[in-house]
Parts: sequence; C-alpha cells; structure tokens
Amino acid sequence: MPYAPTYESVHSHPVPDWYHNAKLGIFIHWGLYSVPGWAQVGTDLGEVLKNGGWKEWFKNNAYAEWYMNTYQIEGSTAQQHHHKTYGKDFDYKGFKPMFNEAVQKWNPDAWADLFKKVNARYVVLTTKHHDGFLLWNSRHKNPFVKDYYSERDLPGELSDAVRKRGMTMALYYSGGLDWTFNPKVIEDIADIPAGVPQMKEYVDYANSHWLELIERYQPAILWNDIAYPANTNLNELFTHYYNKLPEGLVNNRFAQKFEIKDGHQVSDNHFDFETPEYSSFSEIREKKWESCRGIGTSFGYNRAEGVESYLTVQELIHSFVDIVSKNGNLLLNIGPMADGTIPAMQLERLEALGKWLDTNGEAIFDTRPWRRAEGKTSDGLEVRFTRKNNATYATVLGQPNKAVRLEGLKATPSTTIHLLGHDAPLQWQQRDNGIEINLPANLPEAVAHSFRITPEPE
Repeated sequence: MPYAPTYESVHSHPVPDWYHNAKLGIFIHWGLYSVPGWAQVGTDLGEVLKNGGWKEWFKNNAYAEWYMNTYQIEGSTAQQHHHKTYGKDFDYKGFKPMFNEAVQKWNPDAWADLFKKVNARYVVLTTKHHDGFLLWNSRHKNPFVKDYYSERDLPGELSDAVRKRGMTMALYYSGGLDWTFNPKVIEDIADIPAGVPQMKEYVDYANSHWLELIERYQPAILWNDIAYPANTNLNELFTHYYNKLPEGLVNNRFAQKFEIKDGHQVSDNHFDFETPEYSSFSEIREKKWESCRGIGTSFGYNRAEGVESYLTVQELIHSFVDIVSKNGNLLLNIGPMADGTIPAMQLERLEALGKWLDTNGEAIFDTRPWRRAEGKTSDGLEVRFTRKNNATYATVLGQPNKAVRLEGLKATPSTTIHLLGHDAPLQWQQRDNGIEINLPANLPEAVAHSFRITPEPE
C-alpha cells in the first residue's frame, strides 16, 4: 500500500530485514576538510556526552570535519594551526581546488573491494557536510558560493562500485547545519539550534537536494545530520521516499527541534532507527539502532592522530559484538585523505575486523538478539549472545583456556556445540552453574571466539 503524507502513515513503515541482517556498515567522511586533515587530539566525545563540557569540546574539537568551524574560535589550537600552516587570510573555500585536484586519483573500485573484504553489508557516504561543499554537481546550486562542488560524481561512482559487489549504498546529508547559509560559529551545544538555517531559500535548497539524491542515486538510507529546518513537512519527503523505495530507511536526525537527552539525540519526527554517536546502549533495545563512530576520535581524516587515538583490534571487535547482541548495527567510519588514500592504521583495523568475521560472521550477520545479551564464563570472560534459526551463538570476548564454562545455560540431551572455524562438534558437560565446553587443543589465538549451540539452551 502506498504511504500517505501523515505521521501515522510513515510511522507504520517497518524496518526492512536487510537492515536488521546487515550489522556492519562503512561510514565515509570525505570533503574539503580532508585537505587540511587536522584536529586537536586527546578529547573524547563519549566523555563529553556523560559529563558535559561542550564549550571546551567545540574549542578543542576532535572532529576534523568541523575544521571550518573550529579554526574560527578564538584561541583554539585549530586556529593556531590554520594561521601557521595557511596564513591568517586563507579562506576555507580555498581548499576546493586542492580537493578537486587530489580526488582525481581516487579509485572507487579499490574502496568497494576493501569494504567487501571487510564483510561490510552497506556503505554511507557524506554528500554534504556542515561546510556546505557538495560531493556531486547538483542541479540546485549554492547561491552564495560559486561552483562549490566536486568535479567528479563521487556518490554516483561509489554507488556503482558498491552495488556491483552486492553491497547496499546509502547517503548522508547535513540538513541541520550549512555554514554557507548560516555562518554562525558553534562554540557551545546551545548554539546549534540558532545555527540551523531557517530561511525559505535554505528549506527549498535542502529539500531539493534530498529529492535529487533519491532520484539520482536511490539511497537505501536517508542519513540526515544534526537537525532539519522547522518550516518543512518532512512527512511529505518521507512519503515520496518510501513510495519510491519501500525498503529504504530514515534516521532519527531529522529533528526539527535539536535536543540531546541522556547523551543521545532525540527526534520529534518519524524515524526508523536511532543513532548513538561514539556511544552505545547497555540493554537490548526493541527499536532498531545503529552506533556510529570513527576508528580514531575523528570522523574526517586527522593527520594529528597517532596510535593512541585509535581503537585496538580487540576494542573494535568486542564493541561490535556487544552492539549486535543488543539489536544494533555498527556504522564504522573511515576518514580518507583528499586523494582517497585510507590511512594505514584505519586500514589495519578494517582488515583485522574482516579477518575475524571471515571465521565468526555466522554469529553476527542475519542474527537477532537472544533473550538476554550478556553473560560470563566461569573464569570471568564476558559473553554476548545472538540467535538465528534454531541456534544460539555465544561469543566469548577473550581467549579461554582448555575449557570454557558458559554460566547460567542449560543444555538438552541433543545439544550440539560447534566452535566457529572448527569442523568437528565439541564435547561438553552440563554443570550445576552452566555448560562446560572442552576446547580444541589447537585453539587459535583470537580476541573473541564464537560458539554455535543447537538447539537453543534453556
């Protein structure tokens, strides 16, 4: 049945199975900010979300994609860096010819091959960030900055490469902030509502861009950011989108009243999934959600980041398994250089995640949460549970010894237990406090091990 432009109608839209099954997406922040590729290191958004301190965060913003805003804040380290590197009179828009020259070297097929190797199921590309620069040559031009777009059709080329490899393509668009329409410098969280352009000229501009992106690229997700102008009937946009792409989704950042509650952005409009940033949920959520974060502390490329800024492979995989066990997806970001080069430390983490999933992906992809997400082994290792068909998957976060006892589980006489990546079923014994599993003598060293238990234990 076609959708009607009412909240009740669009709110009846179900989250499609492809998104429930996908679990892992690749986020890409790429634009003019990739040229300077610089932000202060050492600040952590997760801590800010818990403890406040927003004014200090914006002055020392760890997000390199906010460079245009941060270097305008008096006394910021980004301002010092900008003046020293480019000069006090160098305007941010001067990065446009540098980006357009660098991007000629980019190979979309190489990216798509990598994402496939990592076992990602979908890709989300930033088509416009808060600086207003477009990654495609839109029919709807920026009225304030001439030719403010990429000379290559980056969304189109990447969409083709991604879809050829059987993955799903989605698009990000900054509907809430555009500093070419509203140049207000954001120095505190309270500045954001005043920073959202509300003039009719911008409303028409943003709406026209979303409609054009839908028509040209058929994105599987409309991934909006920050907020959206108040004088917009979003139900009309969502109706057009769902009627054209019924399996599409919209995120929770189309809020027309910007609000952060308990460390998470909340929405006053319809959405298909929530988007905690550099954070997670501690329990199984009935509503589908997606945690987004960089491999380091920035989304955009930050040349100042060292190994101490990056997730370890263990932290990345443990976090991912935890998110999936609680009905979430992980949208893991890469911040490429202007020419499309993915920094070596990001590449290393991606390839390690992909290699782990080659063995353990059965416990991740196409699963649903089990009746509880968390458990422990008798020797204190954390366990996360998922389920699929008649099987329960227990992923032990760490390296067990000769045996592992999954506390609180009760097997049946017909129970079969397999270690993923190991062909033969394992021997097990029911103990008073759980199922004890005998491990292979040649158990490989890994940051996590997944077990398939059939039928589901009690």
